[in-house]
Amino acid sequence: MRLKTIVSGLILVWIIQLSCTSQKRTQMDQPHTNALVNETSPYLLQHAHNPVNWFPWGEEALQMAREENKLLVVSIGYSSCHWCHVMEHESFEDSVVAKLMNDHFISIKVDREERPDIDHIYMTAVHMMNQEGGWPLNCIALPDGRPIWGGTYLPKEQWLNVLSQIEAYHREHPEQTEQYASQLADGIRQNSLFMADKGSGSLDDSGLKEAVKNWSGQFDKENGGLGRAPKFPMPVNLEFLLHYGVQYSDTAVLQFVETTLTKMARGGIYDQAGGGFARYSVDRIWKIPHFEKMLNDNAQLVGLYAEGFQVYGNENFLRVVEQSVEFLGREMMSREGLFFSALDADSEGEEGKFYTWSREELEELLDNDFGLFTDYYNINVTGLWEHGKYILYRTSDPGEFAIEKSLEKEAFLKKTDTWNRILLEARGKRIRPGLDDKSLTSWNSMMISGLAKAYRATGNPSYLRMATRCATTIREKIWDGEKILYRNYKNGKRSIPGFHIDYALYTCACLDLFEVSLDASWLELASTLTARTLDLFYDRESGMFHYNALGSEVLITHHAETQDNVIPSSNSVMAHNLFRMGHFFTNREYLERSESMVNRMSDRIEQYPGGFAGWGRVWLMQKHPFYEIAVVGLNATRFVEDLSKDYLPQIIIAGSVRESDLPLFKDRFQKDKTRIFVCRDNACQLPLEDPEDAKAIYNTH
Repeated sequence: MRLKTIVSGLILVWIIQLSCTSQKRTQMDQPHTNALVNETSPYLLQHAHNPVNWFPWGEEALQMAREENKLLVVSIGYSSCHWCHVMEHESFEDSVVAKLMNDHFISIKVDREERPDIDHIYMTAVHMMNQEGGWPLNCIALPDGRPIWGGTYLPKEQWLNVLSQIEAYHREHPEQTEQYASQLADGIRQNSLFMADKGSGSLDDSGLKEAVKNWSGQFDKENGGLGRAPKFPMPVNLEFLLHYGVQYSDTAVLQFVETTLTKMARGGIYDQAGGGFARYSVDRIWKIPHFEKMLNDNAQLVGLYAEGFQVYGNENFLRVVEQSVEFLGREMMSREGLFFSALDADSEGEEGKFYTWSREELEELLDNDFGLFTDYYNINVTGLWEHGKYILYRTSDPGEFAIEKSLEKEAFLKKTDTWNRILLEARGKRIRPGLDDKSLTSWNSMMISGLAKAYRATGNPSYLRMATRCATTIREKIWDGEKILYRNYKNGKRSIPGFHIDYALYTCACLDLFEVSLDASWLELASTLTARTLDLFYDRESGMFHYNALGSEVLITHHAETQDNVIPSSNSVMAHNLFRMGHFFTNREYLERSESMVNRMSDRIEQYPGGFAGWGRVWLMQKHPFYEIAVVGLNATRFVEDLSKDYLPQIIIAGSVRESDLPLFKDRFQKDKTRIFVCRDNACQLPLEDPEDAKAIYNTH
């Protein structure tokens, strides 16, 4: 029987027709504690005292399901997920629901940020059932983990009906359920193997330009971003378009990126008072955010706005960088220099309460400045949200507004800084949103890279110190120094071996840190990590890297992550790493592997550049002149800082203030002078002693 037919049949069986009257929620007389109490994930700990007898993902729960012949409930979410909280309160804290789940199922809670591999399998299953994905992701599976049903948020009565009907169907029709599970598992395997094809490798400049032209039909040229709502920042896409626009001198693309960065920075998606971006906007104009703040978004956006400042010279982008880094250091950084994962959208059970304002509050706080503040932040019908609350939302930049009000720009900027301090002080007295205080290697690595880019653009030494401290803590606390890079860290505990994305992004962070710090130990660590990644994850048949390490626990099948999303795919990051490592070490094997990976993806870059933008950036680097710039001598640090101020996507910079065996430095150090070697494919021109002369060579090609 075809998979689609089986899926349709079971969906028909499980369609829920609600006719039940609501039942009063009952509470257990005694507090509950389940197996999640020993976890470190804030999301799992949120459920540690539910009456549902939750287990973390692991062999204990799976073994119990097999021994008791019970179906699994696998519920996946994350700590700052609004609808995860709603379903917990409505269902998982309810004694009636808990009794049904405890009597007939083994229930497993999964933090999708800690276990993206498990999330991927069950999300794939839900999509194959022709259902919308999202979180909370709730799946029912056979004792071995193969899914048979999946969905997202359900109100209590619907959830009870789903549980009852599926448990009964499995009990009465075990053979049909087994057949369906096998078919669905086969479909998941096929879906995960789609990248084994070769790709044509025929993409050229004209093909890429045509792809971007077609993609641009979706651009919202007035408000930035894609035309539809909700709107996500999508920094991977914007980084590619910035690189593309500079590479081809495409003014239309560059204008779109600048518009997007400008409108996001003015909108409610950006915390005007405190800095940092919310996860997405529910509308087309970036006004109304979903108020949760994620490290992965902010890490990338710090780097993107820093590069935007380099390209456009827009000081408003610089203010976003400065304010966002200040926010991250103030609210998202641990005592060890790592960064936490997220801030919740809710506080006191209400979304956005921490970030929004009543007119009366603002009038009292700002006194004589209230009228000017109202005009600037639209405390009027434009900025009105709901229940009489306002979102700070700008329709102009400070320079424009100052001219309009006949004010000196610098004086007005100082005034906005004063307003921000007043609002932050008042906001600090409120009950804060929940903090997900686990640290993830991959997200922290993106933060290191973002800070390195911010340091390039500004020369602010505090950014380099923050990046170095974070990278050092990962090296000392999360990398075991030999074989394993862990994914998670909290309170001195690391428990989950890293996935490919963790290795790839930390390697990238080490390369970025080497380029700005000139500390060769980071390049050495990047080399060690690259070799280890090849050992653990590389699949020779497909030419790609598995998401899970070879020989590790894998549910149903290995998969290779190739599509770029809010976070770049692990394989596009790795192709980028291999390309850079090949140039740093003159390693032809690395360059060929990177080129092979990109060639396999060329058809998809051309067909869907928005879904493979990370790959598109590597393609640009490979197909256009790329330079190695080696700076050797006692003044190398100052020279590198000068070279790095400009946006130069087609170069790597390597600097050394001492003798070095690195191929780019070997036999080039002289104590009495600092020299710059501009090389292409390891063929170098005569050494220069002025950074501007080096830039002239790069900029004329």
